[in-house]
Amino acid sequence: MVRSNDRTRIPAHPGSSFRPEFLDFERGIRMGHLEPEERITQILKAALAERHGIRFICDRWGRGVHWQWICWVPEPARKAKPISSGVNFGCAKYYIMVDREERVFQSGMQIERAALRAGRGSGDIVLADDWDWHSLLRRLRPSDAFARDLRRRLADGFVARAGAFESLQTFRGRRFPGVAAVARACRSIPADEWGGFQLFYPMPEEEVRATPGPEIVEAILAVFDALAPMMNRVLQVPCLRPPK
Repeated sequence: MVRSNDRTRIPAHPGSSFRPEFLDFERGIRMGHLEPEERITQILKAALAERHGIRFICDRWGRGVHWQWICWVPEPARKAKPISSGVNFGCAKYYIMVDREERVFQSGMQIERAALRAGRGSGDIVLADDWDWHSLLRRLRPSDAFARDLRRRLADGFVARAGAFESLQTFRGRRFPGVAAVARACRSIPADEWGGFQLFYPMPEEEVRATPGPEIVEAILAVFDALAPMMNRVLQVPCLRPPK
């Protein structure tokens, strides 16, 4: 058994109770009315903790039975931030979501940039000097290892998106114009808007429906493993173990 938190114990083979229908392309990721061992939050949190030997903080966007976006933040990286240790926004993170418009399930990494000043729905959260966003911008140079990894991942079928969340630009392997275009998209985010960078592997709806639940979990963890080196390059504390 693998301990996920003080109240929940997950089977030694996380994902054995997960089912593909929990990824609902009409409503989102099902979280309500499930046993702990069926919840993707608990399954992946336990698996990530076991793989990397650290705790992860789970966060989400959504409410009720179905959530739209779920993430896992490496706790040591967040704790190390001198200004932003109390929020998850400043850290690079693993995430999953169901894109209901494109009918694609995403698993990958995300780095956010808050508005530069309060207002327009940003509340009290603004971009701070210790956010991983600044590290990302420094890494978006053709000579950097992060940029080389990005090109390799795009060639492997991953998809990158960057810019304001309301108008993300998409980058794919066959038509990738280069890392400078990603940097421009990141720097073009208006000062009063939120935005970010995402790198994910797309799993179409028909593939999700045809894949057993445990294999979906294995695929998500394989994506996370593939992105661990890139995550380490932007995390304030590189605390992820390289893939086996």
